[in-house]
Amino acid sequence: MAKEGNIVFSASVSRRVVSVLLFVSSALGQNIVVFQPSLLTATGPAVTAYLLGNTSGVSLNLRTVSPSNTTGSIGSPSCAEEATRWVLTAEQIGKTALRVHLQLNQSLRLCAENDTNSDCCLKSLCVLETLQVSACVGSTPHASLLIRASIHARLFPANAGADNKTVIANQVYQPLGVCPCDLTFRVCDVRCCCDQDCSSDDLKLFASHCLPGPFGGQVSPAPDYQCSVQSSENAPDWFPFLCVNSPPENNPYLGFFYQGDTIASSPGPSFQTPVLSAPEPVSLYIQGSPIITKNGQYFTIPQMILGHCTNNAPAAFLKNFQVECVTLLSSCPNGSPFQTQPTDLSTEIMNGQGGVVVVNVTDVEVPDLSLFISESGAVDSTSEGLVCQNVTLALDYKFFWTGNSLTGVTLTHTAGSIISNGSVALTARYSAVFLNREFMPETKSGNPGYQVGKPVIAGVVGNNTEAIQKTSINVWKPVLDGLCSTAQMKPVLFGENSTSGCLLAASQQNLTECNLLREMVTSLQETLIAATYVAKNGNPDLSTMTDWVNISFVTLNSSAAVGDVSGACSGIPSHQHIQVWTLTTGLIDGVPQREIRALEVRYGLSAWTLNCGGGDVPSCENLEEPQLFPITSTVTFIDIPVNTGPPKSRFRINFTEYDCNRNDVCWPELAFPFTKYYTGEPYSQSLAKGMILVFMFITASILGTPWRQIRQAWHNAAL
Repeated sequence: MAKEGNIVFSASVSRRVVSVLLFVSSALGQNIVVFQPSLLTATGPAVTAYLLGNTSGVSLNLRTVSPSNTTGSIGSPSCAEEATRWVLTAEQIGKTALRVHLQLNQSLRLCAENDTNSDCCLKSLCVLETLQVSACVGSTPHASLLIRASIHARLFPANAGADNKTVIANQVYQPLGVCPCDLTFRVCDVRCCCDQDCSSDDLKLFASHCLPGPFGGQVSPAPDYQCSVQSSENAPDWFPFLCVNSPPENNPYLGFFYQGDTIASSPGPSFQTPVLSAPEPVSLYIQGSPIITKNGQYFTIPQMILGHCTNNAPAAFLKNFQVECVTLLSSCPNGSPFQTQPTDLSTEIMNGQGGVVVVNVTDVEVPDLSLFISESGAVDSTSEGLVCQNVTLALDYKFFWTGNSLTGVTLTHTAGSIISNGSVALTARYSAVFLNREFMPETKSGNPGYQVGKPVIAGVVGNNTEAIQKTSINVWKPVLDGLCSTAQMKPVLFGENSTSGCLLAASQQNLTECNLLREMVTSLQETLIAATYVAKNGNPDLSTMTDWVNISFVTLNSSAAVGDVSGACSGIPSHQHIQVWTLTTGLIDGVPQREIRALEVRYGLSAWTLNCGGGDVPSCENLEEPQLFPITSTVTFIDIPVNTGPPKSRFRINFTEYDCNRNDVCWPELAFPFTKYYTGEPYSQSLAKGMILVFMFITASILGTPWRQIRQAWHNAAL
């Protein structure tokens, strides 16, 4: 049957196509034209039809017609022109077709109350009329097209031209889609009573036919068990005995709401040089904001980034730093930052309040460059040496601030002349410090817990006072040749394990006096830690001893020094190991708060012996020829695990259907409405209702069939 139906349908379509082609061919020969379609019903402001046949010399006329009251028929077509509210246009398509288009020349906006504008619709059915389009050759009509127009007024929002922003309600109490039936932007959707684009006049048209349910805007209807929903007429039999008094915000249609955090994706590694984006205009400085110059550029100072010195690093507001950058100079530098002009340093900086502050530069000439340069050891015999004048050795900035603005900036520019026979290693120093009204703010390592990367705070008891004076715990920081005589110290940073050291020169003469050598190494190691207390947290009180912990020093075993031989010394405290035990005590705004619970300093002993093999034979023959021995210091942070309570039993692991945190049904809380944790109604009312339920249960048990059977069995047994 399906195949037969397809054959019949194909035959019908084929016959229609053939008939149209035959009509067009005959029309070309007989000058006949016809409208396709010849009858239309218009529900919108635009109508399109086609005039087929020999359209040469054909003119189109439009008029409004009315059916006869007696017969209901339309009069004959006429070529007389008549004024209408429609615009008639024609477009030639090929030689045998003409596209006829009608457009309503009137607004479909519904007139408001007391509206004096005539270009609007007085009632909902705006256009109801019959149009006739006649195809005329001269004054004789050859074809006609009837159009029945029935067009309703369109609903436009009152604020169609406003560019306001969408206000999203609080998602804790109201979902995002507050009006799902609002489908058209800036247009009033019919029967959508929650559409904000609908005016009061629009709502009157369909106020009694609003779309129901969540699609119509009732996204959070009150549940049936609410005491405020049921009325006395349609209340069920259990109401109000088992209804619930609950705030409207506690609605099951909203589900669970989680106050989540937005985590920005971290960019992947890139081998390209990062390009700084254009700075934004500064209104007020906040901590970490880049400092901007008057011409809208970043104010840059050489800084250490990822272990390398960067000359054009932006300076950040309220971020102190102090760095050293080592550069090998084989020729005199000719660019920034080593060669600078006074005009380059006297920069105009935005103060954060629309004004400008100028950097006040103070030049300092240093004759002795021993703290800044060291010979590299490579001497070129063909080179004439280095003679570099006015080389920048240090830039020390001081930023004075109040509130969110800068009040002044000073710069100490340290320069000197480099004269050397070969290449030199230049250690340039750069620093920036922010002072609030001439005072340096007290540095903290956290508030209250330690922050990772901040210095560990140590302390000693002051002379004739009970207050503790702050100091630091240090490790070795070798520079230049790595010798302990030139080495510096750096503070221990919280949470960062480290290993460092330096080299001590000792000759055979020193190894014959082992006690003196041990005392010298011990004194070097003790200079790293001159404190007796360590702060528990990053913001300790100097007068409260409970904020401090005693540093535990493991004493050396004096018997280890026994057995010294000629040219060798044992029991040398060459290794210092610092162990720090930390504990995470909680979270503040999502930041872990860590504190120090204990700190122990332990020394490792080693034996020093001259190495007389290989090329070190002269050091064994010459009593004054030294060899280098390592002195090391290490720091290790150990996290104390938090006690999470006793382990779960096998029953709690296997039988999880009674775990209220993992199941929707919680049998242990079956009597929850009768406990003090239920806050839906006063405790006295819930207790009274619970007693009534118990009484009814006992009454039903006594009067019911089971109790009657029990009494009957008891009576039979007694007989």
